[in-house]
Amino acid sequence: MGRSRRTLPEELLLLALDPATGTTAQPQSLDLGLAGAQLVELALAGRIAPDGDRIAVVVPRPTGDPTLDTALELLRRRGAPVRAVHWIGGPRLGLRQTYLSHLERCGMVHAVAGQMCGVLPTTRYQATDTAISREIRARLDAAIRTGVPPDPRTAALAALAHAVGLGKHLYPGNEGRSSRSRLRDLIRHDPMGGLVAHAVMDVQNGVGAQPRRSPAPSGRQASGGARGATEPARGVPMQPRHGSMARVVAH
Repeated sequence: MGRSRRTLPEELLLLALDPATGTTAQPQSLDLGLAGAQLVELALAGRIAPDGDRIAVVVPRPTGDPTLDTALELLRRRGAPVRAVHWIGGPRLGLRQTYLSHLERCGMVHAVAGQMCGVLPTTRYQATDTAISREIRARLDAAIRTGVPPDPRTAALAALAHAVGLGKHLYPGNEGRSSRSRLRDLIRHDPMGGLVAHAVMDVQNGVGAQPRRSPAPSGRQASGGARGATEPARGVPMQPRHGSMARVVAH
């Protein structure tokens, strides 16, 4: 995968970044969305594919993107399809900071040091090239305004934006109600994006332990489903409810 094209996690993060304040909207749910966006990007690259409500590695070859390849390797090591909610619900410590630092190296944002309550050090990120953010936003606006089915990348971005609650940030107030509704409806245009978006919302609603489909009737599939219902994916502990980084770094 070449680096000439922005990845979905990067686009989702730029979409959430407030150009005026340098903070990210919906910071805690955004962390879940970034993990989900990695799955969609890997699917678009042909490395993984949905298997019911699970994610299966189909081509373990690296993409060339270090952060995505780390996720791909973790999925490969499982040796079996992983439930999307368990993957997304696992903490990716420093994932948001990793992408912010990458955007800074690429010259798309710059870091601004500060303090919270005059004591805690904070870092805010100001966009240096707002044209990029405007282009990302314009793709969503066009899909909402025209009603024409968007390309899979834009559809997945819309699904993730809705899932992490960016609708009220992008289209605020009563005047944005219809746009928020259309943003939600775009979820149906990309199966992988829809699967991941629903998993993000399930984790936020605390229903990640409940399968989205009926358990398999017998054999290995049935026992695997029961295991997945009682514990998170091996090596992927559940997302903590309160993260200090979300409050201090790039809040």
